[in-house]
Amino acid sequence: MPVSMSKRQFEELVGDALDLLPNELTDAMSNVVILVNDHHPEDPTVLGLYTGVSLTERTNEYSGFLPDTIEIFREPLLAMCSTPDQVRHEVAVTVLHEVGHHFGIDDRWLHENGWG
Repeated sequence: MPVSMSKRQFEELVGDALDLLPNELTDAMSNVVILVNDHHPEDPTVLGLYTGVSLTERTNEYSGFLPDTIEIFREPLLAMCSTPDQVRHEVAVTVLHEVGHHFGIDDRWLHENGWG
């Protein structure tokens, strides 16, 4: 049975996941916003999505861009979990996965190293 959780509680879990990152990484994050949405408009099974230009792809011509976005989708994450502890774990994995994309890390590496 899926876990029921308010949007505010879920957003706190996203914040907790970000707190797991070392300060060196959070300090290096640049021009990125993290959003919590109910679900992806085209694919309701997507857990998270990074959209933007990763730090490894940015050149000295990178300026004036809108912020990159990391979207975390609440409904599919809640639907796949049966306990609040599972939600906390899956949110952390999803957040760190999408932050990895911000740093230019690909899906293959993330999955091979437990962040997929």
